[in-house]
Amino acid sequence: MAKKITVIGGSGFVGTNLCRQLSLKQQDFEIIDLKMSNQFPEKCTIADVRDAESLYAAITGDVVVNLAAVHRDDVRDKSEYQRTNVDGAKNVAQVCSEKGIKKIVFTSTVAVYGFAEPGTDEHGEIKPFNEYGRTKFEAEEKLRVWQKQGENSLIIVRPAVIFGEGNRGNVFNLLNQIASGKFFMVGDGKNKKSMAYISNVVSFLEVSIAANQSYGVYNYVDTPGLTMNELVSLARQTLKGKKGVGLRIPYVFGLIFGFVADIISNITSTKLPVSGIRIKKFVTSTDFSSNQSHLENFAPPYLLKAGLEKTLISEFLEPDPKREIFYTE
Repeated sequence: MAKKITVIGGSGFVGTNLCRQLSLKQQDFEIIDLKMSNQFPEKCTIADVRDAESLYAAITGDVVVNLAAVHRDDVRDKSEYQRTNVDGAKNVAQVCSEKGIKKIVFTSTVAVYGFAEPGTDEHGEIKPFNEYGRTKFEAEEKLRVWQKQGENSLIIVRPAVIFGEGNRGNVFNLLNQIASGKFFMVGDGKNKKSMAYISNVVSFLEVSIAANQSYGVYNYVDTPGLTMNELVSLARQTLKGKKGVGLRIPYVFGLIFGFVADIISNITSTKLPVSGIRIKKFVTSTDFSSNQSHLENFAPPYLLKAGLEKTLISEFLEPDPKREIFYTE
């Protein structure tokens, strides 16, 4: 592995977990972020990917892992996606060229495929449906231009939705509703949801950093995949000792409920846990495949079901009040 690893966005959920593993293995690293790292403040430098000069002054590593991104659905200023995701990636590439850094590991997203056909792999059609997916792919293109210059190395990782201990994203929100007894299943529940457990994602990033490969693009998806029926049943059995999914309503009624929630949210300026787009996402399949095992014969430490069980236990059955929380949605 490199002498020193620069983790841009290292104060966030994925970055903190990655840096924790690097620290455990006594691997030298630095964090560059807009906010101070709670767990590794002595390793952290405040800088902005939108500002090439601040990046140049901050980066001192041999390999750059770029995790910085604007990704939330509720970003009001849509130009922030372009400035952070695209211009930021361009600035990272520029600084690496100026400093002679030859390797970048970049976290993109399966959102570049949009509402893709089940089984879509790394050769799938690029058809993003939102600014996040569009700008992430545009960022990939900026980095591919950099990779073709000289002997540069670029590994692009496109994770499915990431979950795990401390993450307050969509998966946690679903599990929390089940835990609270407020959940109801919308639709037939036969749609699959590709997901990625944080410990597995970190392991794959470590392999990506160390891999002797000039270029690669990899979806990251944990297997075997689960349908929504299977996921909800697993959560209910683990948390409440109950079988099945509980209350189920037809999709059309769920969609109406989501649109009503949108109206209430707009009138009251209140962010509600349910919305039209969330209902649509819930019933849509995001079933991706991946060539991730082709990178150094990678095998994840946990199966998807095991990662979910660990998350359920640590978040709801045996919660740690000292755990750092990351709001990612």
